[in-house]
Amino acid sequence: MRKPIAVLVLAAILAVGCGKTVGEAIDDTTITTRVKTAMLNDPAVGGLRIDVDTFKGVVTLSGRVKSDAERTQAVALARGIDGVAEVKDALQVIPE
Repeated sequence: MRKPIAVLVLAAILAVGCGKTVGEAIDDTTITTRVKTAMLNDPAVGGLRIDVDTFKGVVTLSGRVKSDAERTQAVALARGIDGVAEVKDALQVIPE
């Protein structure tokens, strides 16, 4: 039981050092995890090719997608996650 607590404490210390409060760091990490999970569970989105970064509720998507439809779906999935204030789309469409 001590390992999860130690990990949270370490994450909190690192996050505060990065200019985030403990709550913001945990919330941003939760949002990132939820967005990535949604993308991995959606067959229309190549979740492994998309990077997700969250800062103060603003999600930035970057990486490669195969089509505009995949880009649109990825952005829609991110917007549908609780706590997401904004989605920045830095995805590149590169057809295979």
